[in-house]
Amino acid sequence: MADQPITYRQLMRGAAGYAQALRQANVLPGEIIILLLNREEDLLYTFFGAILHGAIPSIMPYLTEKLSPDHYRTSLEALIETTSPGALITYQDFAGEVQEAARTNSSLHAVLLTKDIQPVERIDIELHSGLHRSPDDLALLQHSSGTTGLQKGVALSHRAIFHQLESYARAIRLSEKDVIVSWLPLYHDMGLIAGFILPIMYRIPLVLMSPFEWVRAPYLLLRAVSYYRGTLSWLPNFAYNFCAQKIRERDLQGVDLSSWRAVINCSEPMHWQSHEMFLERFSSYGLQAGALATSYAMAENVFGVTQGGIDKPVTIDLVDQNRMQTEQIASPAIEGRPYVKHLSAGSPIENTLLRVIDPKGNSAPERQVGEIVIQSNCMLAGYFNRPELTRKAFLDGWYLTGDLGYLANGELYVTGRKKDLIIVGGKNIYPQDLERMAGEVPGVHPGRVVAFGVFNHQIGTEEVVLLVEVDSEDDQERQLIADRIRAQVTRGSDVALRYVEVIDRGWLLKTSSGKIARTSNRDKYLAEFRNPGKS
Repeated sequence: MADQPITYRQLMRGAAGYAQALRQANVLPGEIIILLLNREEDLLYTFFGAILHGAIPSIMPYLTEKLSPDHYRTSLEALIETTSPGALITYQDFAGEVQEAARTNSSLHAVLLTKDIQPVERIDIELHSGLHRSPDDLALLQHSSGTTGLQKGVALSHRAIFHQLESYARAIRLSEKDVIVSWLPLYHDMGLIAGFILPIMYRIPLVLMSPFEWVRAPYLLLRAVSYYRGTLSWLPNFAYNFCAQKIRERDLQGVDLSSWRAVINCSEPMHWQSHEMFLERFSSYGLQAGALATSYAMAENVFGVTQGGIDKPVTIDLVDQNRMQTEQIASPAIEGRPYVKHLSAGSPIENTLLRVIDPKGNSAPERQVGEIVIQSNCMLAGYFNRPELTRKAFLDGWYLTGDLGYLANGELYVTGRKKDLIIVGGKNIYPQDLERMAGEVPGVHPGRVVAFGVFNHQIGTEEVVLLVEVDSEDDQERQLIADRIRAQVTRGSDVALRYVEVIDRGWLLKTSSGKIARTSNRDKYLAEFRNPGKS
């Protein structure tokens, strides 16, 4: 399919067509509009059409073969019930599914189909209520990623979004010379803000690709960067590995990546090995080491919280492994003793404050691991229609991220999720560390590893379970891989790994943003391996 250029004039005409359709369907400004679409051009027009009308767009992942249809339907029904949308925009072949999910919701004025909506020839500014909205009115809903795409609806105001765009643009030194290239899905904050709203609002050229096409042909990203002289892209950590391992030489003929000034690792735990693998694979095509950057981001802060790797190389911190596990202190490594490497997420962007707190809510000293909390002028207005959840998310005006990390020399290091921490005999085990070790064993399918704790009532503590997808179907080879994983983890940690389950490709559940869904996989493991006779 040939590239399709879209001008701002075309954007406005297309968006005005959707705004007109919402107006004719009696959708009121301030009502939620759910967008169930999987083509980027359609999302471009519908999203800004909702904004132009003064409605609040909310993009939900489209049903794909990777999502469970039953879970997806349940999620869609819950989303409609929670948000009481004024309209839902989708395709003809999905209309029946949507109408069934919305059958008991009286707030839904219409299910609009893209085939029925055309761009307008003449834009009448006076007709568009969105141009008269207050800065503190809600602009959009983002949904934090989950196995079905629906978790908490993060409500964001126009003011918060513009504050984020201003601060983040300065953090990445955005300029008129930049060209952003993105394949990221628009239902996730990284794709929606960094790879969509930011370039459009700053009039920065945007090369927008389909995430479905990228998964099938990841080399298309590199070709686009080369052809359009792309300067900025954002990738989740797994994408560095995926590109390095899946892209073949024959697909890189003539590719030049020297224009890429920042390839920003974001949205999931970041690993220094992924950066090294990516650099080693593509340095001969012009990729510079200084282009590897990092960011800690979340929908609740619109997007970016920190940024690293723009003005100087990303810091790698070597810390003593034993003190991390026993005392949760990221003490600098001592020669001759086991250590782990942590990749810095950078420093807080302007107008965002960041602290690390202990279990009592007090500020933790430097290099002490604790929960990361933030304050900013681009914070969420709340979780939509969930006031109790909003209340629990804050402590004395600070947002509780649920992430664990530490501060060192003004930079943030994220070590894991608070709820994911495994405690074995009083030692704190970060599942990400075990997953990284298992992923280094030959035969393990890249990025398809998950570790979690299961409480053993007999011994009174948790036991570690590791699930790995492998490429081999040979039983002896699979057993050998499991044995190698046990040996690797034993050498690299204080964990005596007992439970390693080698599973088939496609068994593990992922969230809508591509992360391994730890809790859902734990539940699936317990149902299939510990209680196989129960549904």
